Amino acid sequence: MGIKMIAVDMDGTFLDDQKAYNHERFQQLFHQMQEKGIKFVVASGNQYDQLKSFFPDNHEKMSFVAENGANIVLEGEHFDNARLDMKVVLAALAKIETLDPTAIVLCGKNSAYVSAQLPAERFESVQFYYPSIKRLENLADIQTESDDIFKFALSFPNINIPGKVAALTDLLAEDLIPVSSGHGDIDLIIPGVHKAYGLSKLCQVWAISPSELAAFGDSGNDIEMLEYAGFSFAMENAQPAVKKAAGKVIGSNNQESVFDIIEALLLKV
Repeated sequence: MGIKMIAVDMDGTFLDDQKAYNHERFQQLFHQMQEKGIKFVVASGNQYDQLKSFFPDNHEKMSFVAENGANIVLEGEHFDNARLDMKVVLAALAKIETLDPTAIVLCGKNSAYVSAQLPAERFESVQFYYPSIKRLENLADIQTESDDIFKFALSFPNINIPGKVAALTDLLAEDLIPVSSGHGDIDLIIPGVHKAYGLSKLCQVWAISPSELAAFGDSGNDIEMLEYAGFSFAMENAQPAVKKAAGKVIGSNNQESVFDIIEALLLKV
């Protein structure tokens, strides 16, 4: 059975360490994917508005499983998004602050939200991943916003992240699931709402089997996606648990390794 969908994580996978990629080579591969009827999907923990900015000429021809599966955009049109109960959001906020993260981002369909007290340097860092962003005097004011909140994004010093994940797991019980997204960042997702969840929704729309999906990733938030896909590839720079979940480990994100594999897969279609 051939490949009918290709899903890529962005940071540490599709993008190199300078947050860039070979546009000319991708354009050639994307054209081949379109000719062969293969769907190309970006599956990332980042905001849709940030993700589509990487593909100014093609974003309406591809689909996005953004915010770790909580916000799905199908070829330029909003398709589906998850939603947290506001009581869960407010209760989690109070618990999270006891761990002293360097940044707390509330991620919603319309915007991301941060505290007005967030230092300028941290705000600029957050804004790269969440360009549609709003400051609130108090994050608890989120309850007055008309928005669907579906994820938390936390930042910590990049030390003992497994310990932070364990502490968050204990604090949040079964309301939210912490997953590492790399470089000291941890996303809190709705149980069951992950990248594999989003990809499964698209598979249903397009009548594609998981065995016809190729997926690429490097961080903890990619594990479910790699386990779901029939063809799964972890980057050389991936976390150990991610490599274990993947069918094959390939080169690093700085070597155009994703493009090399896509090129090889297309030759077999």
